[in-house]
Amino acid sequence: MPKIVLTDCDTVVSKNDIDLSVLERFGEVVYYGETSPELTADRIKDAEIVIVNKTVIGKREIDAAKSLGMIALFATGYNNIDTEYAASHGIAVCNAGVYSTSAVAQHTFAFILNHASGISEYSRAVSEGEWIRSRLFSFFAKPTFELAGKTLGIFGFGAIGMQVAKLASAFDMRVIACTRTPKEVDGVELVSFDRLLAESDYLTVHCPLTEQTERIFDASAFNKMKDGLYFINTARGGVVDESALLDALREGKLSGAAVDVLTREPMSSDCLLYGAPNITITPHIAWAPIETRERLLGIVCDNIQAFLDGTPKNKVN
Repeated sequence: MPKIVLTDCDTVVSKNDIDLSVLERFGEVVYYGETSPELTADRIKDAEIVIVNKTVIGKREIDAAKSLGMIALFATGYNNIDTEYAASHGIAVCNAGVYSTSAVAQHTFAFILNHASGISEYSRAVSEGEWIRSRLFSFFAKPTFELAGKTLGIFGFGAIGMQVAKLASAFDMRVIACTRTPKEVDGVELVSFDRLLAESDYLTVHCPLTEQTERIFDASAFNKMKDGLYFINTARGGVVDESALLDALREGKLSGAAVDVLTREPMSSDCLLYGAPNITITPHIAWAPIETRERLLGIVCDNIQAFLDGTPKNKVN
């Protein structure tokens, strides 16, 4: 039976809420909660299958793993894997495709609703006694807004983007999208990148991180945005120039921003967005409801079984 190494299972399991032992039906499994870059090559050197989430697997690691036949990802994104070098060594890299669609769309709309209805700010004001001190039965701490009639711009229109569009339609929002793969979806108008920036009241990012999308939201993009736009990123931190986002927040170009991802994770103490005005930051948890992670484990198991059967699926190289 093959030797299987999980390099960073703590990124998938919280307090043993997911049972990874189901993987043991495929072979001998070695579990590591997390693996530092200097330890990766040694830990996977005898593995035939490696399962990773964010662990970087590049030339050095692949050269050390003489028996490696498969890299299975606990993720959709695979920018942490040198897929071309893996392919040149006959190693299949298989990701998990649409496991987090509902979860990320839900988190996106949690950000949108929190901004429109001011839930967190009103809750904080009440807990600080401001309603107690109010003369009126209704305490207006900040403006709130209806979503109906507002324009939601979606950058990247795959499964998650389309699910976000579906939720937006329930709130009677106008939906526009910018995508490299044109598709017809009722109620959604496909537009150029510049129109997306100029017309959106809310703009949400759902694209992969590639050479084409890296820092695509830079100073030029923020300057082209409609004044008062609310910016949301649940995709990858690297698609945003964080310095430009900070400037847009400080200058009042944006009404606010909400991000679940940063360029460097976990957040560093000198992160530019730490303490920025009018921003909501969550710690890369949009993908992480328990049902979502159970679904993810099921996809990884299916990928491993298909590889062992000689018919790899969800192969990205």
